[in-house]
Amino acid sequence: MRIGIYGGTFDPPHLGHLILADEARNQLKIDRLLWVLAALPPHKQQQGVSPLSQRLELVRAAIASEPCFELSTVDIDRPGPHYALDTVRIISEQFPGEEIINIIGGDSLRDLPNWHMPQQLIRACTWIGVMRRPDDNINLSALEKTLPGISAKALFLDIPRLEISSSQIRLRIAEGRPFRYYLPVPVFDLVVQRGYYRAQER
Repeated sequence: MRIGIYGGTFDPPHLGHLILADEARNQLKIDRLLWVLAALPPHKQQQGVSPLSQRLELVRAAIASEPCFELSTVDIDRPGPHYALDTVRIISEQFPGEEIINIIGGDSLRDLPNWHMPQQLIRACTWIGVMRRPDDNINLSALEKTLPGISAKALFLDIPRLEISSSQIRLRIAEGRPFRYYLPVPVFDLVVQRGYYRAQER
């Protein structure tokens, strides 16, 4: 069985997240795609991430209709710092003997040498799924010299260019602009019912 790791803040989870997740599921032949909700990513500590309970509720709503998608709380059930290596190791223990695919973006692949213990991360993953946008320029040969073994582990996904982001949606909501068609219906309904993001200045 192939287990995919799809991490993010998901604040809120939008249609772009679902499209990318489904492309990963299809192209990588993933049996279970774990949506790993980030507690408080180090690179977003100054941005003001919404409460964990809110993001949990919205992710559950976003993926409820897709049996292959599953919420994982592996990164919020333990104290930080939360490194990808630890996440992969814990999920590997949860699914012994299964193939583990850690899914990252093309920009993250280029930055992988700067991650925490990247060589160990490569060894810990069965595969590394790389979401490659149409204009991504990734020099895998050069990266191989820095991180031996990455070429054999990298599986590239061709994904569409999606001009949509959670920060953009939060801003639209806060400013009272239309946002209905950026979100899955269950997420949109919750955002409206609970008044999420309206009072927050981003």
